[in-house]
Amino acid sequence: MKHFLLFYEAGPDYLARRPAYRDAHLEKAWAASERGELVLGGALADPVDGAVLLFRAETREVVEAFAKADPYVVEGLVTGWRVREWTTVAGEAAASPVHPASR
Repeated sequence: MKHFLLFYEAGPDYLARRPAYRDAHLEKAWAASERGELVLGGALADPVDGAVLLFRAETREVVEAFAKADPYVVEGLVTGWRVREWTTVAGEAAASPVHPASR
C-alpha cells in the first residue's frame, strides 16, 4: 500500500456554502475511512482556504475517484484539487519504512 495526499483548493464562498453539503461529504469520507482508504482528512485553518486528505491505497485512482465524486468538488465548493503520492519512511504507519543504520 502507498500513501497519497489529496489537496483541495477552496473557492471564495466555501465557508458560506459548506453547511449545505457537509453531511454528504462526511458520509463519503467516513465510508472511505471504514474501507481503510482514508486515514485522515480535514480543512486547513487560519485561513480556511483548502483541505488535505491522507489516503492509503494501491493506486492514485482510488483517491481520484473519491475527489471526482465528492459533493464539495461536484458542487463547486472546491475549485481545484490534486493528488500527490507521498513516500512515507518514518513512523509506525510508514508505507516504506527506512531505519537509520545504527538501529
